[in-house]
Formats: sequence, C-alpha cells, structure tokens
Amino acid sequence: MINNFENAQHDMRTGYGYGASGVFSSGLVWLCAAAAVLRYEVNTGIWTLIIGGMMIFPLSMLIGKLAGISGSHTNGNPLGRSAMEGTVWMIMSIPLAYGLSMVKPEWFFQGMLLIIGGRYLTFSSLYGMRAYWLLGGLLAVAAWVLFALQAGAFYSALAGAVTEIIFGTVLFGLFRKSRSSSTDAVTDA
Repeated sequence: MINNFENAQHDMRTGYGYGASGVFSSGLVWLCAAAAVLRYEVNTGIWTLIIGGMMIFPLSMLIGKLAGISGSHTNGNPLGRSAMEGTVWMIMSIPLAYGLSMVKPEWFFQGMLLIIGGRYLTFSSLYGMRAYWLLGGLLAVAAWVLFALQAGAFYSALAGAVTEIIFGTVLFGLFRKSRSSSTDAVTDA
C-alpha cells in the first residue's frame, strides 16, 4: 500500500511511462478519425473516434510494452482507482458530444476536444506533472478556436491528432530521459 501522495504519483509515472503511450495512442485514434472524415464522411469519422477510443488502452499497452513500459502500478496505489474514475467520467460525457453532432456534426470533435482536454487536467494530479495542464489547456483552446472559426470536422479531428501525437512523443522523451538519469545515478552509486 502506498500512503504517500508523491510516492503514488511516482509509481504512476514509472508504471505508465508518464502516460506517453496513452496520449500517443489517443493521437493515433484522432488521426484515424480525421482520415475517415477526409476519405468518407463526418459520421464515419465520429464513429471512428468512438470505436477507436475503445482501443486506446489496449493500443497504449502494446506500444508501452514495445517501448519498455510496464503498464501497471503497485497494488494499493490509490491513484489507480482515480485513473479509472476519470475514464468512466469521460465515457459518460461522450453522449454530450454526440448530441452536439446532431446540431452540427463537426461540433462532435470540438466537444470531444473539450472533454478529453478536461480529463487530461486530472492527469496533472495523477502523474504529478504540470505538463498535463498544458495539454488539457491546448486541447480546450483548440476546441474554442475551431468553434469560433467554424472549422470543419477534418481540421478539428486533425488538431486533436497533432496535439496528442506531439505531446505523447515529448512525454516519452521525458520518460526515457528520467529513466536513463535514474539508471546513471544507480550506476554511479
């Protein structure tokens, strides 16, 4: 049982590689949705994001394993339950975005940018990383700018893809750097 908040955050960061594979996987799903909008139609892109969203966790676990990330936290880590609660909240919010699509289809993607951006804000506490405030804020600002510009579904989905793929890559770089630093510290001792 982990009873220190900072230790619980460190356990989450270490076990999930700063959340890099999850953010990156989500970006790939957004990219597939953008491609579906471009190739087929907006509704195909919507369903690609919804169904693809169900594949984010298994995809992130696969990518994580290939990158040497364990993909688990210590039993008894109280933040593990918090991560699941955030996921349930996000899933419960998807019908709101779908409802927006009934008015204007591209609003689905803008609504999802806000929902997912809000979820990433909670990752700041989960992982103990302020970078997630930046990621959540960027997605929220993108949603509002795209809405104000009356941007189409393709550009809205592409904004989610680009933002998350870049952020996931940066997070992975930070994780690798921290892992090599701690390895160097152990080797030096």
